[in-house]
Amino acid sequence: MSIVGPRPLLMQYLDRYTPEQARRHKVKPGITGWAQVNGRNAISWEDKFKLDVWYVDNWSLWLDVKIIFLTIWKILKREGINQPGQATAEEFMPHAKALRFQAAWSGFLTVVKWR
Repeated sequence: MSIVGPRPLLMQYLDRYTPEQARRHKVKPGITGWAQVNGRNAISWEDKFKLDVWYVDNWSLWLDVKIIFLTIWKILKREGINQPGQATAEEFMPHAKALRFQAAWSGFLTVVKWR
């Protein structure tokens, strides 16, 4: 683990990443990161992943120094701590709509097969 890098997420999320989102693992995870100083828990999961991948593609020592100073500033201002209606952030469920559609389609096909 490093001081700056994409924040580590729960292991249960690993199979939920798209290939693009999984690119965040090309660098060591960190205590703070680009997504934390650009919205933290107040932004969507999709935005967090885009910011993490941007960090991977644009890493530099200067960027890490900038993130450290922005982190201190955000902590003092207490910005982005939670999402509306959540203590921190909602669970990462990227394919919820797709899974509901798949279940509905599967049920439809089962009904059609039995007729």
